[in-house]
Amino acid sequence: MNNTARFLPAALCALSFMSLLPQASAAGAGAAASAQPAIDWQPAKTNTWKTFARYDFTVDGCACWVAVPKTPRPGNPWVWCLEFPTAFDSRTGVMKLVADGYYYVHMSVGNTFGSPAAQAHLDAFYSHIVAKGLSPKGTLIGVSRGGLYAYRFAAAHPERVVCIYGDAPVCDFKSWPGGKGKGKGSKGDWTSLLKCYGFNDEAEALAFKGNPVDQLEPLAKAGIPLIHVVGDADDVVPVAENTALIEQRYQALGGTINVFHKPGVGHHPHGLDDPAPVIELIEKYTARSEAGSRK
Repeated sequence: MNNTARFLPAALCALSFMSLLPQASAAGAGAAASAQPAIDWQPAKTNTWKTFARYDFTVDGCACWVAVPKTPRPGNPWVWCLEFPTAFDSRTGVMKLVADGYYYVHMSVGNTFGSPAAQAHLDAFYSHIVAKGLSPKGTLIGVSRGGLYAYRFAAAHPERVVCIYGDAPVCDFKSWPGGKGKGKGSKGDWTSLLKCYGFNDEAEALAFKGNPVDQLEPLAKAGIPLIHVVGDADDVVPVAENTALIEQRYQALGGTINVFHKPGVGHHPHGLDDPAPVIELIEKYTARSEAGSRK
């Protein structure tokens, strides 16, 4: 079922989706009650994120961390914010998800726009966290330019993904940082992107068919649900050039996508005043994936 949600008050979002998805919330609460064996992350440093223990370490030459729930859910599910993992964490719902038993993970690969080199690092990180005991499938969060990282990783490895939550996500680098449409673009970032991807010139970049908007078929075939939150007045990552294209093409492929619109809101702030609807969907899709894996 494909849904597009347009809401003004965030409270209405929460009420609407909580009434639609009561079973998912109850299942998540019950699952979190089951204790899991502790994982030895062998950290270089023990830190804190909010009220949770955070373990910092290095994988493939990149700084990584894992925030650990106090009572992990069975199966050790996780959410992975590819970029800006602590900038909007109160509005993207990750705090509540960790409280509900999800691990919160991150690897810093620099401002590399989801390039092939970045994807190789992310692949190594995924292998590491799964070898440590996390679930083989998790939720990817693509905030802004993080959409490039999340969608390209998912297209290459759909079997590793429960769902994708894109928040004002870049879905076509011609839009941002290229600025080839109605958006502002970023000249410096565009120059950096050309180098990161190894393009010989701009024409080669413009002809590239590896943007998220071009790589939806493997996600639809794998039945990966998409969740997007967008500001309708976004002039940095315009909705028409990014999320709207994803929505149109994904629905045409038979995929499921929920889009939450924020009328009059620009690129910032990310997330929702009350992220309950996004949390409910992620927990619902996680429960569904876990049930499918047990069959």
